[in-house]
Amino acid sequence: MASSLTAQPVSEAAWEAFLQAYPEAHVLQTAAWGALKAAFGWRVARLVVGEAGAQVLFRPLPLGLSVAYIPKGPVGPRPAWDALWPAVDALCRQAHAVFLKVEPDLWEDDPSSAPPPGFHPSHHAIQPRRTLVVSLEGSEDEILARMKQKTRYNIRLAARKGVTVRAWDDLEAFHRLMLETGARDGFGVHHAAYYREAYARFHPRGEAELLVAEYEGEPLAALMVFARGARAWYFYGASTGKHRNKMPTYLLQWEAMRWAKARGCREYDLWGVPDADAETLEAEFTQRREGLWGVYRFKRGFGGVLRRAVVWDRVYRPWLYRAYLAYLRRR
Repeated sequence: MASSLTAQPVSEAAWEAFLQAYPEAHVLQTAAWGALKAAFGWRVARLVVGEAGAQVLFRPLPLGLSVAYIPKGPVGPRPAWDALWPAVDALCRQAHAVFLKVEPDLWEDDPSSAPPPGFHPSHHAIQPRRTLVVSLEGSEDEILARMKQKTRYNIRLAARKGVTVRAWDDLEAFHRLMLETGARDGFGVHHAAYYREAYARFHPRGEAELLVAEYEGEPLAALMVFARGARAWYFYGASTGKHRNKMPTYLLQWEAMRWAKARGCREYDLWGVPDADAETLEAEFTQRREGLWGVYRFKRGFGGVLRRAVVWDRVYRPWLYRAYLAYLRRR
C-alpha cells in the first residue's frame, strides 16, 4: 500500500477482503451497505492504509460540493487510524467536501472516544445518537428474565392469542406497512426500492431477515433485522393498527432476537431512542410522543442498556459549515 498521502480508493472486492480480518466491523461499513447507499444518491469510496480502512460516503451538493460521511468506522485498531486520516483528508478535499462527519463505532464511555487532531465533537448525528443494546448472553429464559415484567407478559400474550411469526419476502407488503406506520407516527419512509435493495444485498449473505407477525394469515407487523459478527441491529419496523391488543410487535421483536442469537449474536441493538439521559427518559416518556419518544416506552421493556454514540466533524469550508449548522437550527 502506498503512503497515506497517496493512498487510492480500493475496489469493492479488495474492501471485502480487508473486512475478512475484522468480523466484528459494523454492518454499515460493509461493501453491501455502501452499494445500497450508492443506489440511492451517495458516492462510495473505500480506503485501506496499513491495518486501518474506511468506507466513505459522499452526498453531492450544488456547485460541485459534497458532504462526506463515515458511518460506524473507520475499521481496524484505533492506533492505526492515525495513518489513515491524511488519505481520508485528501479524498475529501478532492471531492470538494464542506465537512466530513465521522460516526465511529464507539460509545461515549469508551476510553478511546476522544476526537483525533483536526476533528471536534458534533452535536448532530445522521444515525440515531442514543440506543438501547440488549444482551443475548445466556439462555432464552435468562434473556426474558432481564426484560420488564410487562414485556414478558406481552410476548407470551401474543403467542396465546394466536399471533405467529415467520420469515417473509413480500417487500411490497412490507413497504405498505412502513407507509402506514410512517403516516401514523410521523417519520419518513424510504421508497419501496430501498427495502428491496437492502433485502437483496444482505439476505442472501445470511446477514438480514425480514420477519412478519400474523394473525389468522393477516400481516400485523414486520421488521428487518441485520446481523454481522456478534451484533444484530433492528433498523426497520412497521405495524398496522389492527389487533394491537394482541401485542404482535412484542412477539416479533422476541423472534428477531431469537434469530440473532441462533446465528451467534451476543447483542441486539434496538437502534434509536430519544437523545436524553436515563433520568429524563424515565421521567418524560409517558407524556411525550414526538420523534423517537413514541417508541421508547416499547423499547425500554426489553431490558437493554442505554448507550450514546460518538460523533466527530472535520471541517474543510468553515463558512459553509456554519451555514449548515444554521440550517439545522432552523429545522
